[in-house]
Amino acid sequence: MSQAAQRVFLITGVSSGFGRALSEAALTAGHTVIGTVRSEAAIAEFEKLHADRAHGVVLDVTDFAAIESTIKDIAERVGPIDVLVNNAGYGHEGTLEESPLDELLRQFNVNVFGAVAMIKAVLASMRVRRTGHIINITSMGGLVALPGISYYCGSKFALEGISESLEKELRGFNIKVTSVAPGSFRTDWAGRSMVRTERSIDDYDSVFKPIRRARAAKDGKQAGDPAKAAQVLLDIIANDNPPVHLVLGSDALSLVRDKLSGLQSEIDAWESVSKSTDFS
Repeated sequence: MSQAAQRVFLITGVSSGFGRALSEAALTAGHTVIGTVRSEAAIAEFEKLHADRAHGVVLDVTDFAAIESTIKDIAERVGPIDVLVNNAGYGHEGTLEESPLDELLRQFNVNVFGAVAMIKAVLASMRVRRTGHIINITSMGGLVALPGISYYCGSKFALEGISESLEKELRGFNIKVTSVAPGSFRTDWAGRSMVRTERSIDDYDSVFKPIRRARAAKDGKQAGDPAKAAQVLLDIIANDNPPVHLVLGSDALSLVRDKLSGLQSEIDAWESVSKSTDFS
């Protein structure tokens, strides 16, 4: 790889899943990776990936007061951030009525506010240098709402909207923004990383019990390969005209297309009502 093509990546949540797969792929391709982890022990484990170009840093993305200074310190040691990948996040499973509000707050703190805080920590440097790429890992659940994960879908819809607006703000600065919406991949999302609200209302049994059983049965057998997704992300980072929205996985592609088709039909069916509210 040429020196000009080498980049400094900042990837949140590199201990497993997409974060680990992308870190490994980026290091293999000759890039430098700063990875956020949750403990000092995890730093040592991450830095074993490469003696010189893997740099771990302990950072909780919900510790908003610490983010800017932490990123500034490590950027001074490693170099300015060229690519930010907001990967840290988790899933929440539970019907809306049964799920406490504090679980919604935690979901948004990690999946939305943490991602925005990370963006704000790198954006000034990217803007001054007129270069950079921000990748936000959202979900097919950020484009298609599914029952039983309303808090999660809400957080990912929010991040999709923020990403799309941000991309329009940054076009003139040569800073790219891509929201990546994966379907079902073989990560820990549906396993140990999932927060599950305890059931309390029998009325939801017929709707929710099959969803919870199916998700548990599918865990570890998902069609999506994180290593292949990582290579796709490296390819779009190298592309001069990367997508603003990227759907990953055949299941996500099918669900998103069905959603768009249904939305178009509904808009068409209610077109006259939509127009009726204008001043005559």
